[in-house]
Amino acid sequence: FQKGYMSRKNTSTWGRQFCPAHPNVPLVEDYRAGDTVCPECGLVVGDRVIDVGSEWRTFADDTGDDPSRVGAAENPLLSGDLTTSIQSTGNNYEMQRLSNRILSSGNDRALVQAFSEIRLMANRLHASQAIVDRANTLFKNMTDTKALRGRSTEANCAACLYIACNQEGATRTFKEICAVCTVSKKQIGKSFKLILRALNTSVEIIKTGDFMSRFCSNLELEHKAQIIATAVARQAVDLDIVAGKVPVTVAAAAIYFTCLAMDIDKSAKEIGDVAGVAETTIKQTFRAMYPSRDKLFPPDFVPKVSLDSITGTK
Repeated sequence: FQKGYMSRKNTSTWGRQFCPAHPNVPLVEDYRAGDTVCPECGLVVGDRVIDVGSEWRTFADDTGDDPSRVGAAENPLLSGDLTTSIQSTGNNYEMQRLSNRILSSGNDRALVQAFSEIRLMANRLHASQAIVDRANTLFKNMTDTKALRGRSTEANCAACLYIACNQEGATRTFKEICAVCTVSKKQIGKSFKLILRALNTSVEIIKTGDFMSRFCSNLELEHKAQIIATAVARQAVDLDIVAGKVPVTVAAAAIYFTCLAMDIDKSAKEIGDVAGVAETTIKQTFRAMYPSRDKLFPPDFVPKVSLDSITGTK
């Protein structure tokens, strides 16, 4: 439409815009120019029209995400959208101070920092998004109960991540959690007990099978070795041979025993580095298993090395 040069005086009544010369003609909005125009005479009745549509055109053969969707998804655990922050550069220090004051309202700022900490630790563990979401929910619930007030935020995040891994079936040891944060196992353990008590929740008892697949995969062992090691560890527990030993130690010793029986070149040190168990601890547990060697392996297992000749010096 060609813009007219008529006066815009008296072009609205009770908030409704109209053309003085053609009051009954529906106006047309020209979003490209930002004007409201009369189609009969070209009078620009109003300007500064805001285009509320998509800022990109989306075609049917486009691949990937729809560019018309901008901004991060809203986090249901927060009371507001805190995904945008203002960085202090140049003369915008006052804007950053105002932004930080807004973020400081309530517990949202602490939650955002905690969620970032959980995300960072989860990435180091190669944990899934489901684990991250569960850990975030646990932390939010604990914040609401105020049971962890005064304790280290990092320890609380680590404890929530430990519980989330267990509940999602991707069990991790306390030692593995400690390796991705800067707090001690004792601090994480205290937060862990408080969370279980405050939320009236529980975690499944850790078993040797929870680690076997991951350890064997990291050691690049064949699937048959994993099956044999799992059977050895289960039998050792059932026969009460390894009473008082933690499951991760039993799993490491079972893998070590299996490698010796199948003549696989894996030392106790290599297995210990993957499992996070000391070499001497693995060999001590192996020596506890050795007297019952005929009962530990499956009946159809044929060792490549005679079980009686195994010394465990590797």
